[in-house]
Order: sequence, then structure tokens, then C-alpha cells
Amino acid sequence: MKTNEEVRETEETRDVGTHVRVTINGREYRARRGSTILEICQENGIPVPTLCAHDDLAPAGVCRICSVEIDGSWALQTACTMEVHDPGMVINTHSPRVRQARRAILELLLGEHCGECYTCSRNNNCELQTLAEEYGIREIPYERRGPRFDPDADGPSVYRDMDKCIQCRRCIRTCDEIQAVGALGVFGRGHDSRISTFADMPLGEAVCANCGQCITHCPTGALREMDHTREVWAALEDPTKHVVIQTAPAPRAAIGESFDLPPGTSVTGQMNTALRDMGFDRVFDTNFTADLTIMEEGTELLLRLKAALVDGDTSVKLPQLTSCSPGWIKFMEHFYPDMLDHLSTCKSPQQMFGALIKTYYAEDREIDPESIVTVSLMPCTAKKYECDRPEMIDSGFKDVDYVLTTRELAQMVKEAGIPLPILEETGFDEPFGDASGAGLIFGATGGVMEAALRTAYELVTGREVPFENLNIGPCRGLEGIKMASVILEDVLEDWSFLEGAELKFAIAHGLANAQTVMEMLRNGELDDMHFIEIMACPGGCLGGGGQPMPVSDAIRQARANAIYSEDEGLPLRKSHENPHVTHVYEKYLTDGPCGHRSHELLHTSYTPRGRDPK
Repeated sequence: MKTNEEVRETEETRDVGTHVRVTINGREYRARRGSTILEICQENGIPVPTLCAHDDLAPAGVCRICSVEIDGSWALQTACTMEVHDPGMVINTHSPRVRQARRAILELLLGEHCGECYTCSRNNNCELQTLAEEYGIREIPYERRGPRFDPDADGPSVYRDMDKCIQCRRCIRTCDEIQAVGALGVFGRGHDSRISTFADMPLGEAVCANCGQCITHCPTGALREMDHTREVWAALEDPTKHVVIQTAPAPRAAIGESFDLPPGTSVTGQMNTALRDMGFDRVFDTNFTADLTIMEEGTELLLRLKAALVDGDTSVKLPQLTSCSPGWIKFMEHFYPDMLDHLSTCKSPQQMFGALIKTYYAEDREIDPESIVTVSLMPCTAKKYECDRPEMIDSGFKDVDYVLTTRELAQMVKEAGIPLPILEETGFDEPFGDASGAGLIFGATGGVMEAALRTAYELVTGREVPFENLNIGPCRGLEGIKMASVILEDVLEDWSFLEGAELKFAIAHGLANAQTVMEMLRNGELDDMHFIEIMACPGGCLGGGGQPMPVSDAIRQARANAIYSEDEGLPLRKSHENPHVTHVYEKYLTDGPCGHRSHELLHTSYTPRGRDPK
């Protein structure tokens, strides 16, 4: 049997150049060369507090709450930025000097922070509050000297209360690094410094995608969504209103986290029951119009391909870009207005649903559409902006009246005293009660593409897409940009012009990745691409700006696993096989996908190109 020294010698011989040994709090640890002290501590279960650090962001060392003491260094160093390269480094994460420094930093931060904890949206889920409790801070020895701010409450999606800001700059780094928007910056110096937009304009007037990623990465309550819970309660309590709610796929895989359930716990049935207990007259599934979106968007793509490949129409823009994500649409409008013709004309599933509720549903159930209040449960703050767009009135009314984020609904359920996790499971209401698994997986990045391929491939070839159990692996995962293709062989006669074609597609999530794709497209590098799915938020809707916090790739993947698992258990897994979608086309959208009526209600513009693929 080898001694400990012999084992250590073997490890060191094997890991020369890749690993080093460091001493932390008197104990020796083996660490990857170049990893940060914070990473080493987290890997070995050594607690080090952080505020500016986040798994999604590059290290910044702004808050300095993670300071540690290193032998031979006269100053404390930030664990999140200090990399380990040389063996023999001796580190102390909780010496008296470190503890006193962290306490002083916390007291300074709290001295500048507006401590209205009981009425704050982040009460009991605030990283600063948690650290103040851990360090036993009961009084603040400093008087606030910095400026006070009026809330920025004029935007459609994001509410800013800079009195609660601790200037960790996570919001700035998120907007720059993850979303490539750059809506926020630091202005002023010293006590006069502040996080703001250019010229201190309201966020609603700034170049902002309304995606809400700044909210999910903020450690305090300085940022939150615009709250519409009071308006929804008022509608529910008004006996003259018929209040319906549509629920997107992503919230059902995440809302359980607000009730202390593990990430990835699907509570679809319990959530439906809670919504009925709250007083909603009908509970519908947005996955229904996700299926409808596949029919419309897929048909649009096939028509574009025919126009380009057969008719030689040079005005047709390929690749076609998805249009489901309103944050992505806002980004496109700001940064790539000259390329808007690449976007599908399809509305998002949310807006398609709103238009159908106040037309088809109202007529079918003989309800005055003026008395209908349409509420959407969405993982996305940009959906609040989307439903307020002036063009979203194709029903003759505002198609969607209010959007609730997952966090807002969780708060409403708690306010009502409803024990969501232990409720019995119930289904959705007719006529929009059944949807396919293809509609469900819209919630994950790549889900729209996978759903489209399940249908388009079968419509063109008459056969199921050639992936085991319909799970299209190249569309899945959290890689920022994915590209793949599928060969169309032995196609049906109507689609003979696609025989042997290689259908090329790409997937991107997070607007910085979208920017990369768009620059490639602009530079001619994607001229042979046919279809591109883009979602504004990391992970797709599952990582949306309205989802429970905290968020990380591990949590996003757990949520994705939940909806993929639910998809596999459903009897319908292809959009074109949804009988309710077929019924809507037969009874109401009688000229079929991309026909005149569907363009009037379900698209943002009418293109009289016809729908005959021949």
C-alpha cells in the first residue's frame, strides 16, 4: 500500500503543468492551475461570500466582499479574480482581518442601501440581506451620503429603484456580456456615482430589449418587473368580467422553486388547480398556439423556399428567423432594422392566443369580447412590452390585457393562501386544452426548431423525422450557438423541388450570441442557411427574465429536463397532429396556414403570396 507522500508524488508527477497544491485555512488542496481562489473554495465546500460574482458573468472584483488574505501579500485580494498559478500559495478565508474587512464592507453597503426590506420584492431572497444576517449586523454605523433617486417606473417591463442599488454592476455586465445591448452604465464618481441609462433617460425610452436579464442577475431589489398583480386581482373580483389565462410552458417547470421545490419540478396540474382556485374562469395552454405557430411558421418557411428555389423570387429573404421572442424582436429593431425582412411574420404564441380568444373563442362561446380579460402567464418580462405594442389589436381590442411573470403568479398564489405543491392535478380547459409536446418544448432553447422539424420533415417526406423517439439531439443543450442540417430525400410529390436538399438550421440563445449570428449573416457567412431560431434569454424561455431566482446553467438545464420529460409522456408530440388545431383551421381559419384570415389575426403583416406549394 502506498503512503500518502507516495500518492501525492504520483499525482504531482501526473499533473505537472495542470495542477498545483495550495493551502487554505491550514489544509492542503489540489487545484487546477489558473483557477480562481473562489472556484477552488466552491469546489471544496469552503464558504466565501460574494455579491458581484455570478456564474454567468466574467469575474469583476467590484464588491470586494469575497476578500481573502494571502501570505506574502500586504493587501487583501478578491477571491473571484485572484488566479492560482504557483504552488505553495497559503490562503486564509476567515482570518480576523478578513472577517473585519467583510463586515466593514457590508456596513458600508447597507449604509448606502435603502433598507425597506419588508416591502421589497426581494425580501427573504436578497443576497445582501442574507449576508447581513450571516454577519449579525444589527445596526449601521454610517449615515447615508449618496444621492437618493426617484423610481424609474415608466417603462413597460422593468422597474428600477436605484435606492436599493449596491453598484455591484451585475446589471451592466449582464446587459453587456450576455445580451450585448449596453443599456446601462456607471455615471459620476465617488458618492455621486450611479447606475443609469445614457442621459439618465427612463429605461423605457432607452435602447433596451426589455428582456429582464438585469433583474435575474441583480442581487438586491433594485430591479424588478413592472407589477400587474393588482390589475389582475381587480379583474378576477369583477363579476362582469370573463377572465381567462394562458400559461406558457416555461413557468410550469420553474414556479415550484418559489415554493421550495427543487429546480426542474414540473407542477403543471397543481398550477392549473391553483389558477382556478384564484378565480380564473378558464385556464388555457399557450402550447396550443405554439402548435399553431409551427403550422404558420413552417408553412411560411416552405413558401419562402418555393419562392426562392422554384420561382426565382430574389425579394424573398432566407434564412427565415423565428419571431417568438419579443426581446429578440426589440433587439432586432434597434440593431438590425435593415434585416427585418428575414423575420417570420408570425406573432408569438402569446399574441396569437390573445387574438383568438377575443375572436374565435368569443364567437364560439357567445361571449362579448369587450367583457373578456386575457391574462398571460409568461417567463418573460418582454412579454409585458409585447402585449402593449400598439399593433397588437387585430381582434378589435387589446389582444392580451395583462402579462404575469412566473414570480408574480407565485406571489399571488401565496397571497391567496393556496398551497400549490400539495394541490390535486387538473388539466386545461377546452377548446384550448390539449396541445402537443412540440408546443411544450418551445420553452427551451432549440425547442421551436425541434418542433418545426418534427412537423416540416413529416409534411415534406411523409415520414417521421429520423431521430430516436422524436428527440432531435442537435437542437438541445445550452451551447450558445448550434448549427446542423437534415437531408430531405424521397420527398412527396408536392414538394419535389426539395428533393435531395440539405435543410440547414441554426439556434442561438442570449442576445450576444444572436449578435454573433446576425453579423455572420450580414457578412454573407450564412447565405446557405434556411432557418434560424433565436431566443433573447440564456437557455431560452426557461431562463427568462420573469423566472424565479437565483438562476444558473444547472437550474436552466433542470427546467429543460422537466419539460423534455413531460413531452415524452404526452400522447401528442407533433404540432400537425393536434386535433384542436385542425378544428380551428376547419371552423375558423378556413383558408389554412398562411391564408388570408390567419395572416390578419396571427401575423404582423399580410403577404398575399398564396399557400399553394406547387
